[in-house]
Amino acid sequence: MPIDAAKALSAAPRSTELAWDHKDIQLYHLGIGAGAATPEKPHAATDPDELRYTLESALHVLPSFATVAGGGMALAGGLSAPGIEVDLAAVLHGGQTVTVHRTLPVRGRATQTSGVPAVYDKQKAAVIVLRSEVADDDGPLWTCDTQIFVRGEGGFGGERGPSARLELPGRAPDRTTERLIREDQALLYRLSGDWNPLHADPGFAKLAGFDRPILHGLCSYGVTLKAVVDTVLGGDVARVRSYTTRFAGVVFPGETLRIRMWEDEGRTQVSVTAADRDDAPVLADTVVEHG
Repeated sequence: MPIDAAKALSAAPRSTELAWDHKDIQLYHLGIGAGAATPEKPHAATDPDELRYTLESALHVLPSFATVAGGGMALAGGLSAPGIEVDLAAVLHGGQTVTVHRTLPVRGRATQTSGVPAVYDKQKAAVIVLRSEVADDDGPLWTCDTQIFVRGEGGFGGERGPSARLELPGRAPDRTTERLIREDQALLYRLSGDWNPLHADPGFAKLAGFDRPILHGLCSYGVTLKAVVDTVLGGDVARVRSYTTRFAGVVFPGETLRIRMWEDEGRTQVSVTAADRDDAPVLADTVVEHG
């Protein structure tokens, strides 16, 4: 059986050493659109606020970098867990949460400890939950919770798991912004470590049921957090405490993301849609907790 839930849940945690420096951070930030012109910043490449993402002498680290730090993609780690053997063409990223314990350093070495706390049976699919705890010599840095959706692997008799959805506020958003996804965005983003051919190879994308390659869900995730940090948090990445989302739909390179934000004290709820496809859902149940 491709998924042995009991084996996956009982397996001992696995540890991996991570290392990164300013080049990894700059590449990640470029992969999520840093330095690209936006309606608010038509000359973003030389904008001082934008240089905090791209210039090594002014660099700060967007917390979503945690999902690619050290090239250790959380999604790939879940697929290599004991008891799990699945077809990559059947895999989609279901959801992601990053909880930040302190500001991410520009250069670091850390230990990532990963395990599978849950495997849910959705009948027509399985959802694998991977938790990764990352710490360096000074203590905990971040925690990543990753939900991996595997089509056709349900029906093994496990728990169905939570299915609650977060309703959007019944008022107009406090802020709305748009971000163009360049045609080559997925090709650049994948250099941070997610080599799934679904995001580059048209033939593989067709095998997975798509007309053409799709953007990485974690790229949309990073683009969205950057928009919230830049527009709601005054560009201060250190204010982010946690960031969670559910991947509700695909994005094709060349499309425009419409990002709507509802602000509350210490919390911003977000909705992300594909503006070019009648606001088709992209990210749902999305919340940034901040100080």
